[in-house]
Amino acid sequence: MAWFVFPFDNLVCMCLGISITVWFTLLLVFIIVPAILGVSFGIRRLYMKTLLVIFEWATLRMERGAKEKNHHLYKPYSNGIIAKEPSSLEQEIHELRGSANSLRSEPEFEMADIFYFCRRGVESIVDDEVTKRFSAQELESWNLLTRSNYNFRHISVRLSALWGLGVLIRYGFLLPLRLTLAVTGVGLLLVLTTMVGFLPNGETYLSEKVHLICYRICVRALTAIITYHNRENKPKNGGICVANHTTPIDVIILANDGCYSMVGQVHGGLMGIIQRAMVKSSPHIWFERSEVKDRHHVAKRLGDHVADKTKQPILIFPEGTCINNTSVMMFKKGSFEIGCTVYPVAIKYDPRFGDAFWNSSKFGIVNYLLRMMSSWAIVCSVWYLPPMNREEGEDAVQFANRVKAAIAAQGGLVDLLWDGGLKRAKVKDAFKEEQQKLYSKVLSDTFICMPGSCHRKKLYLLLM
Repeated sequence: MAWFVFPFDNLVCMCLGISITVWFTLLLVFIIVPAILGVSFGIRRLYMKTLLVIFEWATLRMERGAKEKNHHLYKPYSNGIIAKEPSSLEQEIHELRGSANSLRSEPEFEMADIFYFCRRGVESIVDDEVTKRFSAQELESWNLLTRSNYNFRHISVRLSALWGLGVLIRYGFLLPLRLTLAVTGVGLLLVLTTMVGFLPNGETYLSEKVHLICYRICVRALTAIITYHNRENKPKNGGICVANHTTPIDVIILANDGCYSMVGQVHGGLMGIIQRAMVKSSPHIWFERSEVKDRHHVAKRLGDHVADKTKQPILIFPEGTCINNTSVMMFKKGSFEIGCTVYPVAIKYDPRFGDAFWNSSKFGIVNYLLRMMSSWAIVCSVWYLPPMNREEGEDAVQFANRVKAAIAAQGGLVDLLWDGGLKRAKVKDAFKEEQQKLYSKVLSDTFICMPGSCHRKKLYLLLM
């Protein structure tokens, strides 16, 4: 009996050994070595074009099925479920009051003013433009993933079979391939950055090469297909690169095309291990957001870093949190107070191939990365915008808003004034006071008379 078992075990071990050898040889020849050399064979872009053809065919099949049953396919509201026309508080208040009552000798409150605030409040409840930025973006067509599809009743047998084949490809081939590459890239990053950290001289050059090689391997691990635009505007030494923030892999997307010194929140777990390894060979700045003393220390280190023109540009995500790539939220002013050249970068992901947004309150970093590796691909475009400097008479907040508006316009994103910190915190009193100030300005502008103490006193009592 043993005579039959041992040859079978030897055969299994031999086949397993050959399979592993072939697997790593193919990875080394077709992925890892080209990544180290910065060469691409165009396989990923061909893969992307093939997926687009399949998605288009699947959408047409679903539309045909819905038409045969006299049903309508669900379409998400890309611009919100309430049609809003841009107008100021002053304009709407005047419209409510009517032109005949718009001019008064005294500032007075009118009952009609209540309707403006009631309407805006109901609109915010029904169609909140802030909260929905912290959840996955809805898709208009099915990408053969389970996310964002409300038209399952229109899926035919052929589409079901195609979906099943996609599951086998994603979990049986792509996921093991990507995990192997991810472990290789992260492992090399941890080991090589630690080794470079012990070198007294020349660590800057070696550190740049090590980071670039490891990030290129990690890009392959995500099957990331990146299109860079306007490379003549790439950030230069002594400057600050600011970009909109969707996911932790924003760092990999940008560092795949150049080296940066990074500034960010201290993390635990896998992210913390990577951060501690990176800082050994490169002047990255990690801080604890809740510590006030850390903020002052970071501001000083940022100033010292940009003053040295031999150091790499600093990469900062001024939103301070991840947004679902449909909008850009308020930029923190800290990085715009330093007084150096700012290099804006816009990043836009294509949600058809996979949802790049990291909902940190719902998924841990390992869970999130596994979701990324089991999706079809990460497809994005990166635009390097012309460098911007703070203008005369412009404060840090105005400068930050100008940079944010440029990024939003280039990336086709919605420019929002709200703080991304609302993901975890309540609305600050400053936002409420801002609305009160706008309304008080409307009241003070609606009467025509000489400024006197009586009128000022009435206005003061009214606003109290």
